Amino acid sequence: MAPAPLRNGSVNGIAAYSHTLRFSHVPPSIDIPVEGGEDQEAVELDLTELESDPTEMCTLLENENVAKNYWMTIALAYAKQGDVDRAIEILNKGLIARRNANMYTGGDDRLGFLNALCWMWLFKVREAPRLVPEGSSSGVHTKEYYINQATSTLNEASRVSPSYPPLFLARGVLSLLRASTLVSSKPTTGAKNDMSERTEALRQAQKCFQDAMRLSDGKNIMAMMGTARVFFSMGRFVDALSTYQRILERAPQLSDPDPRIGIGCCLWQLGHRDDAKNAWERALQVNANSKQANTLLGIYYLQLSSKFPTSDPAFASNYKMAMQQYTQKAYKLDQKLPLACATFGSYFLTRQTLHTVEKLARAAIEYTDVNAIASDGWYLLARKEHQQGNLKKAKEYYTKADQARAGNDKEKGYLPARFGVAQIDVIEEKLSQVKYDLDKMAQTNKSVEVLTLLGTLYAEQVFSEKLTASNKDDIAQWRKKAITLLESVRNQWKDKKDSKSQSSADASVLINLARLYELDHPEKSLQALKQVEQIEIDAIPEEEYPEGLEGDAQTLALQEMIPPPLLNNEGCFHFQAEKYQEARHYFQTALTACVKVGTKDDDDEPVDTDAFVTTISYNLGRTYEAEGNLEKAQEVYEGLLSRHPNYVDAQVRLAFISYQLDPEAGAKEMQALFESEGDNLNVRVIYGWFLNRTKKRTADFAADAEQRLNKHTLLNFDRTDPYLLTSMGNICLSIAREMRGEKEKDRRGKTYDKAFEFFDFALKADPYNAYAAQGLAIVVIEHRRDLTGALQILGNVRETMRDATVYMNLGHVFHELRQFTRAIESYEAALAKKERVSEITILTALGRVWHTKGRTEKSLVAMNQSLEYSRRVLVLEPNSPHYQFNVAFVQFQIAQIICSLPATQRTLEAVELAATDLASAIDAFVTVAKHAYPPYPRSDLEQRANMGRTVAKQLERALDEQRKHHAASHDKLAAAKALREAELQKRIDAQKAREAEAEARRARVLAERAELEEQDRKLREEAIKRREEERAKDEEAWTTDSQGERKKRARVKRAPAEKGGKRRSKKRNSEDVVSDGHLSEGEGGAPRKSKKRRLERGNKRAEPKGKYKSSDKIIDSDEEAGPDEEMAEGTAGEGTGGESSAVATPAGAGDSDADEGVVVQPKQRGKRNVVEDDDDDEDEDEGAENGDGDVQMAENSE
Repeated sequence: MAPAPLRNGSVNGIAAYSHTLRFSHVPPSIDIPVEGGEDQEAVELDLTELESDPTEMCTLLENENVAKNYWMTIALAYAKQGDVDRAIEILNKGLIARRNANMYTGGDDRLGFLNALCWMWLFKVREAPRLVPEGSSSGVHTKEYYINQATSTLNEASRVSPSYPPLFLARGVLSLLRASTLVSSKPTTGAKNDMSERTEALRQAQKCFQDAMRLSDGKNIMAMMGTARVFFSMGRFVDALSTYQRILERAPQLSDPDPRIGIGCCLWQLGHRDDAKNAWERALQVNANSKQANTLLGIYYLQLSSKFPTSDPAFASNYKMAMQQYTQKAYKLDQKLPLACATFGSYFLTRQTLHTVEKLARAAIEYTDVNAIASDGWYLLARKEHQQGNLKKAKEYYTKADQARAGNDKEKGYLPARFGVAQIDVIEEKLSQVKYDLDKMAQTNKSVEVLTLLGTLYAEQVFSEKLTASNKDDIAQWRKKAITLLESVRNQWKDKKDSKSQSSADASVLINLARLYELDHPEKSLQALKQVEQIEIDAIPEEEYPEGLEGDAQTLALQEMIPPPLLNNEGCFHFQAEKYQEARHYFQTALTACVKVGTKDDDDEPVDTDAFVTTISYNLGRTYEAEGNLEKAQEVYEGLLSRHPNYVDAQVRLAFISYQLDPEAGAKEMQALFESEGDNLNVRVIYGWFLNRTKKRTADFAADAEQRLNKHTLLNFDRTDPYLLTSMGNICLSIAREMRGEKEKDRRGKTYDKAFEFFDFALKADPYNAYAAQGLAIVVIEHRRDLTGALQILGNVRETMRDATVYMNLGHVFHELRQFTRAIESYEAALAKKERVSEITILTALGRVWHTKGRTEKSLVAMNQSLEYSRRVLVLEPNSPHYQFNVAFVQFQIAQIICSLPATQRTLEAVELAATDLASAIDAFVTVAKHAYPPYPRSDLEQRANMGRTVAKQLERALDEQRKHHAASHDKLAAAKALREAELQKRIDAQKAREAEAEARRARVLAERAELEEQDRKLREEAIKRREEERAKDEEAWTTDSQGERKKRARVKRAPAEKGGKRRSKKRNSEDVVSDGHLSEGEGGAPRKSKKRRLERGNKRAEPKGKYKSSDKIIDSDEEAGPDEEMAEGTAGEGTGGESSAVATPAGAGDSDADEGVVVQPKQRGKRNVVEDDDDDEDEDEGAENGDGDVQMAENSE
């Protein structure tokens, strides 16, 4: 049978991938040989247009007993067209046909069929759904079915030959696909301690791929691709990246599968997003129809768009590119591509095309073999059901999405899905479960959404719970937790500097923070509202900005464009902080904003701003009141009543202002208001305040008019009203203070106890009621004398109510505890406020505490400070005998202290001033004693005046004594001053002498330095001159040849010697010394043969090589010498005819004629310069000296 006219190519090697696309090696047609007599015939089969039913074709192949490759080629042709089922059918029939015909040769055919069949089953795994689609027939098979079929086929092939090389690759792919269907509760890392089923499957796949690589000597590219995929699945992205890169180096034409896709995925996981994009774009250049590259590029641009706010043009351009240019194209290439379906589904979800979302999400779930994509599909379904209100289904789908990403592990899973479950639980009011789940999520993932929802739940719990004494600690704990969570969200906004994070700041988070900080930290509440204001201003489009405005004017115009309630709240916080000017600005701006609101932007329905205007106008009126502008406040309230005549709060404020401006007319208005609106609690409260100011004081609690009104209100309106309970406590406290003497002791104690009970009830109703707490502290001080406990209570009250009365009470307690400094600080703080306490009262308290401090410490400074405050009070009330007495009493005390002090601790001026003040004090005592209502009995005052006269006499004696002390001290001071001046002058003279000496020393140093510099200059000039001379000598020793190159000057040689004479040696050692030209002759006048000699050591150093004392040509000095005379090679002449030895002479030594042309080579240390001699039999005498005292070196003898 003739071979088939096709070429399968090599197997499992690089050469097998000469085609870049899958199935590209399948020919368009094939000739099937048939038996037809002697000549062979063939039937041509078109592989591009195959029959849907291959039965007839299989019968032909079976009848003709064709070879295995025909069956394989036709099966692959069907697979190329996507009809894998027909390919499997053909392979099965081919396997049966070959078995029936007994055409097997050692099992090779069977292995080939089984291997191809296994790959077809694996191909079906890719195309099969993960789950049975809803509404499909029972004949639809899932991935698990085809994995089992591939496993069965592979096992059958292994029984035939377990070491068949192609099976290793199939086993690896099968293990990889099996691992993709498994869900691990922990991330797969490939570590030795990871024994999960998915990890074991990946390890098995890796081993199979390594075996395939080993059997192919490292040439199996598909095995390398499988190894890279295993590394990627294990999270070893660096190893996977290097493997993909090696594949690309070895098979750059490979495009299906494309290693560039894997390179991009690894780079994406490693955080190199732009490099990943470049890899995928290169994949598109190689294969423009790569659905994977298009999908991944769509995800890249989708992620890029998330960095910009939706109002930014960059968001629209990137999002459009992601969806329309890449994701849509990938979906058109393959509508069952899971990743493209999941990505496209999110787009339709935002567009509310929910029926399309259902279709795409189902496709992503059913056809993927990646758990994360399946999770995305379930999440899309959950979002769709959530929006449609099907909470039960939505919760089920959220749970499946979570479990697809290892949701059984509480620390892993899909956070958005878990968050969706939490949202549904909030709707179903399962708040305890929600908080528990969100707490667990927040421990592992500090997501903004999780922290925001959890913080909001705790905040709402704080706002909804009524504060009582029993739940005070719980509410404080919830408040603290809510603040911590919401502040962490705000900190994440601050940490991220990109425009996306800044635009994503949630105003609701800041508003909740403002409400949480309202009681304890109002300044932080205001800060949060300021941030909300900035968010609102940033949200205003630039085209709506007012034209022609800049700076503060533009800011004001923009503030008028934000919601009025926000401006009103900011104004309230400024009002609470007593910044009335800022509060007024915000209230007025809010009113202008109400006018500009007009209609809504979305549906053009009119906005009801009347409620806003009413509330803001009332707040503006209260601000005018606080500023003291009662007329303006009255005008605002009247405007409110003109629009809303039944606005009781405005009526109350008008009656209050009227009482302040005209008490008589105001009293009538108060009475009329109470009679008309007596059932209104606010009216009853203001009327009680009015009774407190106008009632007749009585010690009978039952007869007190204010008490009767408050009691009636508590019994018939609100038993737990904190204001009324505090008012009742204050009434009891005032009555108890009026009960003096031992007879009233029991009644006074019971009244104090009743006041204590009222204050305690008020605190139980409102634990933050600072007024009740302060009343409680006063009872503890005055009745129980527990100063330490009262101090603790007042300290807590001061943190919440910064009122002058609090500081006054703190000052009283510190005064009683003898902590004078802290008492003074508290009184001065009260003086800075003084809105509810008169200045006279505070100044009197300051004078009293300074007086006590001065008497205790015997300090004139403190007493003088007390006198100053007493005089300030007297200026305010000059006719008051009490304050006159206070000034006189302090002056009297100062005089007594002056008298008791020794002369060394007082001054003459202080004694004189004390004497003058004491005289004024004596007159004041006399004047006060004559007053109709003196503060003390007249006799006591007159006695105090007499004591003052006695002290005056003592003061006179002290004055005389002080004068004498002053005179003596003056003489001593003068002598000491003179001595000090002399000593100072001596020091000045010594300093001047030292400075003069130092100046002379500096002058000497400068002169010496100038001299040294001059010497250095001369030495430098001499050195420069020497260098120039040496450079000139060097220039004379060199010349330029005909080619322009530098070279040494040439020596003019002598004429050749006569026949029989001695010739010069051609080999001259560079270290030899040349004699002065005299030759040593041997016997008979014949020239001596040169011998081995050592050079002589001269007493003088030889000139460096290359320095000649000559012109361009060197002429030997001995012009009369015969032609047979030449220069000696040695250092001394020898022989019977020589009169003296020839010595090398440096330039400039000896006769000028004899020295010209002589070259002296420098001596080299450690080397012996030897002249070779032809005559080895003659010996030289050792140790002979020359005429200059040089000793000739011993020659070498052989």
